[in-house]
Amino acid sequence: MVQPSTLSSDYSAITAIHRRLYDSVQPDHLHAVVVEHTRMGTQLLEEVSGVNRQILAAALAESLLLAGRIAFFDLERPDDADRTYVQALQAAGEADDHLLGSAILAHAAFIPGWTKDASTVADRLRAARVYARRQPAPAAFLAWLNAVEAECSAIRGESREALRLIKDAEDLLAEENGQALPDWFTWFSPMRLAAFKGNVHLKAGHLQQARVALSEAVAAASSADGKQLTVILGDLAAVEAAAEDPKAACQYAERALDQLGRTWYATGMSRVLEARSALQPWAGTDDVLRLDDRLYGWQNTLSALRH
Repeated sequence: MVQPSTLSSDYSAITAIHRRLYDSVQPDHLHAVVVEHTRMGTQLLEEVSGVNRQILAAALAESLLLAGRIAFFDLERPDDADRTYVQALQAAGEADDHLLGSAILAHAAFIPGWTKDASTVADRLRAARVYARRQPAPAAFLAWLNAVEAECSAIRGESREALRLIKDAEDLLAEENGQALPDWFTWFSPMRLAAFKGNVHLKAGHLQQARVALSEAVAAASSADGKQLTVILGDLAAVEAAAEDPKAACQYAERALDQLGRTWYATGMSRVLEARSALQPWAGTDDVLRLDDRLYGWQNTLSALRH
C-alpha cells in the first residue's frame, strides 16, 4: 500500500497527544491506547522509507518509552516494562536518535535498580551515558542521568555516592546553557531533582535535609506534577514517621491519598505504604487508625489489587 506523505507526521502528532495525556488519564486506560498505537507504528514502519521512516521510528520509540514508563511506574509491571524498553531501543536505533536511546536505557536502569542488581544498573547507565555523549546531551539531561544513578545507589544503601551524584546534578543544572531539550523530555526539572535529593537524604537518615528538600519540591510543584506529588508527600510522611511524629506523618500520607484519588500512581502508593509500615509503633492511635480507614478503603484496595 502506498502511504500518504503525512503518515509519519500524523503518527508523531498522536504520540505527542499521548505524552500530554500522561498526567491526567488513568494509567491502565492510557497504557492500553499507547500499546495499540505502538503496534500500529511497528506495522507502519515496514511501509515507509527514507526520512519518513526515520521520523516514524523516532515517534514509535517515544511511544514505546511511554508504554514502558506506565507499565513500570504506574502499574508496577516491571517485566512488561523491560520488554517494552527493548522494543523502544530498537526503534530508536532505526531513527538513529542517540539521545532517545539514552533516555530508554536510563529508564531501563530503574528496573534492576529497584531490585538492587548493581551490575545490571551499571551496565545500562554506562550505555546511557555513551549514547548521551554522541549528540551531545543538554545539561539538564545529564543531570537527570545523575539523579537516576543516585536513586539506584541510595536504594543499595550507598548514600555517600548518591549524594555526590545529586550534587553533580545540581551543578549541571546551575550551568545550564539554554541548549534545547527534546519535546519528549518531560519527566525532569529542578523540582524533580529536589524530590530525588529528598529521597536520597531520607534513605541516608538525614531527616532535616530530607524535610527541607522535599518541602521545596512540594512548593515548586505545578498542577502538572500530580503524580510526582504523591511520591514527595509519601516521602515526607516517611520523614515524619522516622522523626517519631505520627500526626504529621499521617497528614502527609492523607494528602498523598487525596492526590492518588485523582490519578492513580503505583509508585506514589508504594511510598505511602512504606510510610505506613514505619508508623506501626503508633498503630493504635486515632491518626493512624484514620489513615488505615482511608488507605484500605474500597477504591484504594481495589486499585492496589488491580495493578
